[in-house]
Amino acid sequence: MPSMRGSQASTGAQWAQLIREELVERLMRALPTDGAIEPLDGLRVRRESAPTGLGHGVSEPCFCVIAQGSKEVLLGTNRYSYDPLHYLIATATLPIASRVTEASAEQPYVSVILKLTPALVGSVMVEAAQPAPRGATAVTAIDVSALDVGLLDAVVRLVRLLDSPGDARFLAPMVKREIVYRLLRSEQGGRLAQIAAMGGAAHRITEAIERFRTAYNQPLRVEEVARALGMSVSGFHHHFRALTAMSPLQFQKHLRLQEARRLMLSEGLDAASAGYRVGYANPSHFTREYKRLFGAPPRHDVEQLRGRVRTNVGI
Repeated sequence: MPSMRGSQASTGAQWAQLIREELVERLMRALPTDGAIEPLDGLRVRRESAPTGLGHGVSEPCFCVIAQGSKEVLLGTNRYSYDPLHYLIATATLPIASRVTEASAEQPYVSVILKLTPALVGSVMVEAAQPAPRGATAVTAIDVSALDVGLLDAVVRLVRLLDSPGDARFLAPMVKREIVYRLLRSEQGGRLAQIAAMGGAAHRITEAIERFRTAYNQPLRVEEVARALGMSVSGFHHHFRALTAMSPLQFQKHLRLQEARRLMLSEGLDAASAGYRVGYANPSHFTREYKRLFGAPPRHDVEQLRGRVRTNVGI
């Protein structure tokens, strides 16, 4: 006879599958065609009926669940793959590349992304009496973990509120807090707490990231930034790479090239003008680095992008 533990595990797996099927059905009903919507504040739903090419963009702190299909996210040299059995957390604003790797017209890729703010995470930490990390070694700002049934159930309950806008206004904030609480209690808790941390290396690197983002077209002076943050240059480099999987120079380069790409696409700038706008004095240097990141020279790459209906950007 099967053991009680085995029977409970089987029942739990069946329940998880039923919840997952409900999540797929509700998300596909909310978004009947390919695209992305934000039906609730801070909640984004996406659908794709075929695998996508590699798209470049900027992540934001968020919690990501795939109901059906699979996806791959690249941060520096790190590669993260996730699917309906796993979730992804991002805890900082970072230049990334991503692509949907499994999707079809019969079984579209569908996912839900919950934005995580310092105010939301911090208030849940205070209410749960969870101390903020201080002085701990920085860890990479993106990671993937197994999605347990309790967390999956909370996600489905949040998505159910799409059918009840009146209830959502009152209940959605509570379900979001439950999700954050469950994440804080998971193996990702330390990483998630970095969003709200007010001290330690992780907070200072996050501050440096924001400095780089707002002054990406200016010369990079790592020594000045490290000094302003009260860190040694070697310590700054170590913690920056630990959190972002990139050196400060690589990070700035990704930001510059992505902004140049946006300028050519949305404002019609030529490659030389876009390169100069983001801080490249040498057009040849800009073209070489652009091709190395995006796989094609600027003009060719932009022409290809304009020929597509949409591009795949983000987590």
